[in-house]
Amino acid sequence: MRNIANAARLRRKVFASAWAPRVPLQRSRGCGARTYAGERESGTSMLEKRWKDTADTVVIGGGCVGVSLVYHLAKAGVKDVVLLEKSELTAGSTWHAAGLTTYYHPGINMKKIHYYSIKLYEKLEKETGQAVGFHQPGSIRIASTPVRVDELKYQMTRTHWHPTPQFLIEPEKIQELFPLLNINKVLAGLYNPGDGHIDPYSLTMALAAGARMYGAEIYNPAPVTGLTPTSNGKWDVQTPQGTLRANRIVNAAGFWAREVGKLIGLEHPTIPVHHQYVVTATVPEVKALKTELPVIRDLEGSYYLRQERDGLLFGPYEKEHKMVLQDSWFRDGVPPGFGKELFESDLDRIMEHVECAMEMVPVLKNADIINIVSGPITYSPDLLPMVGPHQDVRNYWTAIGFGYGIIHAGGVGKFLSDWIVNEEPPYDLIECDPNRYSKWTNEAYVCAKARESYGFNNVVGYPKEERFAGRPTHRVSGIYHLLKPRASMGFHTGWEQPHWFYKPGDDVGYKPSFRRTNWFEPVGRECRLVMEKVGVIDLTPFGKFMVQGKDSVKLLDRLFANVVPKRGTTNISHMLTLTGKVYAEVTVTQLAEGGFLLITGSGSELHDLRWIEKEAIEGNYDVEVTNVTEDVGVLGVAGPRSRVVLQKLTDQDMSDSSFKFLHCKSIQVAGVPLRAIRISYTGELGWELYMGSKHTATVYQALMKAGQEDGIDDFGTYAMSSLRLEKGFRGWGAEMNCDTNPLEAGLDYFIKLNKPADFIGKKALQQIKAQGLKRKLAYLTMQTDEVDPEGNETIWFNNKVVGNTTSGAYSYNTQQSLAFGYLPIELCTLGQQVEVELLGKKYTATVTQEPLVLTEPTRTRLQKKAGGKTP
Repeated sequence: MRNIANAARLRRKVFASAWAPRVPLQRSRGCGARTYAGERESGTSMLEKRWKDTADTVVIGGGCVGVSLVYHLAKAGVKDVVLLEKSELTAGSTWHAAGLTTYYHPGINMKKIHYYSIKLYEKLEKETGQAVGFHQPGSIRIASTPVRVDELKYQMTRTHWHPTPQFLIEPEKIQELFPLLNINKVLAGLYNPGDGHIDPYSLTMALAAGARMYGAEIYNPAPVTGLTPTSNGKWDVQTPQGTLRANRIVNAAGFWAREVGKLIGLEHPTIPVHHQYVVTATVPEVKALKTELPVIRDLEGSYYLRQERDGLLFGPYEKEHKMVLQDSWFRDGVPPGFGKELFESDLDRIMEHVECAMEMVPVLKNADIINIVSGPITYSPDLLPMVGPHQDVRNYWTAIGFGYGIIHAGGVGKFLSDWIVNEEPPYDLIECDPNRYSKWTNEAYVCAKARESYGFNNVVGYPKEERFAGRPTHRVSGIYHLLKPRASMGFHTGWEQPHWFYKPGDDVGYKPSFRRTNWFEPVGRECRLVMEKVGVIDLTPFGKFMVQGKDSVKLLDRLFANVVPKRGTTNISHMLTLTGKVYAEVTVTQLAEGGFLLITGSGSELHDLRWIEKEAIEGNYDVEVTNVTEDVGVLGVAGPRSRVVLQKLTDQDMSDSSFKFLHCKSIQVAGVPLRAIRISYTGELGWELYMGSKHTATVYQALMKAGQEDGIDDFGTYAMSSLRLEKGFRGWGAEMNCDTNPLEAGLDYFIKLNKPADFIGKKALQQIKAQGLKRKLAYLTMQTDEVDPEGNETIWFNNKVVGNTTSGAYSYNTQQSLAFGYLPIELCTLGQQVEVELLGKKYTATVTQEPLVLTEPTRTRLQKKAGGKTP
C-alpha cells in the first residue's frame, strides 16, 4: 500500500499489475465493492448451444451497451435477437469502469438517456433476480469560482423543464451532505439526489439475464470475422463457428468498433484513452459515517470522488498535454487477446489532481492506496457516442464511442430498440448521430480532438462553445483563407464558417461568456449592414444533394409534406416521420425537368441523405441521389443594395418583375456560371449563389469589388440568427425536430395535407390536427440585462414550469431580447405574460405577434398594394 500524501511529496511513478486484483464480492455496509477481472459470467457459452442460422438483429459486442440493446429488443417482443461477444461479457471497458451514474448532462437530449438509465437500474434487480449493486447517495458538482456558479445557474435553467431532480445548493448544505469536505473555497454546488454508482459487471449480468429471459440469445466466445452485405439489404455475419444471416447488424464493440467497421470499409472515428482512478484502503473517518457519502465532482480540480466500501475512489481527467492516447490501436487495431487487461498506471501524471483532491477532502492525505486502475475507455472526437443507422450502408447500425458507457447503456439500449421497432427515433438525439462524421475525420483530427475532449471534461461549458483542436479539416470553402484573418470562425460538421467579423478597434478573439461578450456590438453592426446596405455570407457548409431520374418527382412527393416545386422555382419543404414529427427541413429547387437541388443545414447533411436514400431504395424509385456538398460553394448576398450589386455583374435582369422571390436562374458572375436562387435566411432582399467550389473566391472578390460604392461587407452566422428570429423564421433542430410536429411549430403554410400524394407522416398529421394541439410555438419578447436567451431555457408561469425556449437572440432592430418557446395552448394568447429563466433570474416575457420585422417580400407586396414602386 502507498500513502497518498507521501506519493504526492515524492511525485513518483507507481505501477499496477497487468491484471486488476480480485476484490471480494461481499459488500461492506453497502458501499461500492466491485467485481474485477477474475470473475466470469455465469451461463453457457455458444459452443454448448445450437447455432442459429438467421436473426432479426445481431448485436456485436458484449459490453453493457450491447447487452442493454438485446435486453430492450427482446423485451419489446423482437424475435431472433442475437448478441455475439468475442470473448466474455464486460471484456473491454465495462469491467473496469468506475460505474458512475448521474442524472446530469450539460446537453438537453442526453438528459433523457441518463434519466431512463437510472430509472431502469432502480428496478432491474427486481425484474431479473440479479443483484446490480446500485448505490444512490446523490452527487454534488462543486463550484469554487464565480464563473462556475454562473455555469451551475445556466445548467439549472436548462434542467427545470426536465423531470431530472437537480438543485442549486449553498456551501452549508454541501457540508451537511459531505462532512469530510474542506468548504473554504466552495461557493455553491449542483446537487442531484438519486445519482451514485453501480457495479458494471453486475449490471451487465442482470441485463444479460433479462435478455435471455425475454428470448434473446447470447453467444460467446464468438468473434466476428467477416460481414457480407446481401443484395436485399441483409447481412451474412461470419464467425469461426459458422455464418448467421441477419436483417440488421449493430456494432456495439467498444474499442473493437473500428475493427468491426473496417470489415465493411468504414473508418469509425473512435480511439481509446488511458483513464486512471485510485482506490484507497479503509479511511477511519469514512468508516465512522452513518450514511454513504454523495459523489463529488470538483470542477476546478477536474476529478470525481466517491465512497468505495470504507475507503474512497477518485478519478481525474488530466489536461490534454498529459493524458495518454492509445493511438497505436487506432492505426494497428487492438492487440489479439486483449480483453480484461489494464495499462501500467502512472501516478505522477495525475498528481496535480491528487493534490487538489487532498485539499478538498483532507482525509485523503493519510489514506493508503490499495489499487490504481488504468484502463482503456473509448472516445469519439466530441465525447458523444455514435448511435443509430449509418448512411450509405443499409441496415448497419452503431452504438459506439462511449466515454461514459455505464450511465448511457440503459437509455441508449431503449432509444435504439424503439428506433428499430418503430422505424423512427423516439426523440431527437441528432448530436449522437453517427453520420455527423465522415471522411474528414482522419487520424490527426481524431487524436487531436480526443486529447482535447478528455482534457476538457470539466472545463466551463459556455454557450456557443468552440473547441479548436484538429482544425481546420480539409472542409474549408474557397474563401476560408480570405476570411480567417478577420473572422471568428465556428465549426460545423468539419466546416469552418464565420460567426462574426472584426473591425479595427474591436475586442477580437474567442472570449466565451454566459453574458454578452465581445461579439455583441460587432454582430449589431452586421445586422445594420444587411438591413441598410448589402452583406455577403459564406454558406458553403450547407448540405447539398442532387436528385434526378425518372421517379424524382414521385420520390420527392413521397418524402416531403409540401408540393414539389415547378421547374425554375424553389420552396421550403419538410420530411416527416411516420408519427408526424419533423425529421428535416430542406430547400428544394427544380433546376431542370426532373432534376432537383436539395439544400439542408450543415449539421444534418448525412442525417438527411440517409433518410432520402433509404426511401429511394425501399420504394424502388428510379432515381440517382448524389451528395455534392463538397463540390459546390455557396455565397449569400443580402440587403437592400444586393440587387444593385448583382446587376453590375450579370446581364440577367435582376428586377423584381423578372427575378421573383423563390425563383432560380442560371447567371454568370465574373465569367463563372452559377445558379442564383432568390432567397435569404435573413428575410431581407437576397440571393444564394451556387457555383463550383473552385470558383468561390473569384465570385466573392467580384462581389466585393462591385459593391464598394454600395457599402458591401461581410456578415456571419450570429447576425443571420438574430435577423431570422426578428422575421419569425423557424430553425430545424430548435423550433422543429423529432420531438415536434409541424402544426405545433407553426409550419402550417408548408404542409399540404390536401395534396394527392401520400407523403410520409400524412395520416399521423391528419390525426394530430383532428385531435387538436396541446401546445404551440410562441414568439416572446423581453427586456433583460446583459444576458440573452439562446434556447432550452425554462419558461415559468405562476411559479410553475410551463414550457421551454427553443432559440433566442438579441433583436438589434427593436432593441430587445427575442425567443421562440413552446407553451400550453391556453398561454399562447397575444399579450400573455410568462417568465423566462436566465442565469437564475426570471425575466418577464410577453407573447407577441410575429414577426417583429416584416420580411422584404412582405414589405414589397404591401408597398405594391399601396401603389408604390419597386425596382
